[in-house]
Amino acid sequence: MGLISAIRAANETGALVLDTRSAICPRFCALFHQQRHRRRICPWVGALVPGVSQPILLITEPGREEEVVTSLARVGYDHTLLKGGIGAWRATGKELDTVVSISAAEFAKQVQAGPVKVFDVRKESEFQDKHVTGAISTPLDNFNDHLMHIPQDEVIYIHCAGGYQSMIAASILKARGSDNFMAVDGGFKAISATASPRTAYVCPDT
Repeated sequence: MGLISAIRAANETGALVLDTRSAICPRFCALFHQQRHRRRICPWVGALVPGVSQPILLITEPGREEEVVTSLARVGYDHTLLKGGIGAWRATGKELDTVVSISAAEFAKQVQAGPVKVFDVRKESEFQDKHVTGAISTPLDNFNDHLMHIPQDEVIYIHCAGGYQSMIAASILKARGSDNFMAVDGGFKAISATASPRTAYVCPDT
C-alpha cells in the first residue's frame, strides 16, 4: 500500500501508529501512539494494543519492514496498513513530535532540590526490590490504568530499568495530549549510579 493511501486508510479506520525504531535513536520522533524496539515488539504489542484486529500503521527502520510485519503476524497482528520509514512520513509533511529526556545526573539534582513526582514503570517486583524514594509504581503493562492519577499541571519524571519501557510510556502520554513530563535516560540503572535517594534493597525471597 502506498503512503498516501495508507495514511488515508489510517484516518478512516482509526489505525494505531506503531513506531518500531530503537528507543535510543537520537532522532526519535513519531505520532506517539506506541513506540517499540523490534527485538522486543511482540510482548508489549500483545499487552498494550487492544485486540489483534486493531489496524496498525507501521513506522520502521529502513530495511526492517518485512521483519516487523512477520513478527506481528506471528502473534496474530496482521492488519498492517503501511510498511515504511519515518522519512516517508516526514516527506508527506505529516506532524512529528519528540520526547524530552533528562540525564540521570540532572534528575538527581532535581530530586535533591525539592519534591518531584516520579513514576516508575518497571515491574512491580522490580519496584519492590528497590526504587527512588517517593516514586510511584505504575507498571507499563497496565500503564493505561494509571493515567487518571498522573497530573497534567506539573512536571513529572518517568523511568524504567534501562530507558526502553519509559519511551513506550512516554508515547502513551503523548498520545493522550500530555507534554509535561521528562523521561530519565538510562532508567534506574543510570539513576543508581547517582546520589538520587533510593529505598534499601529488599531481597525478592523475603
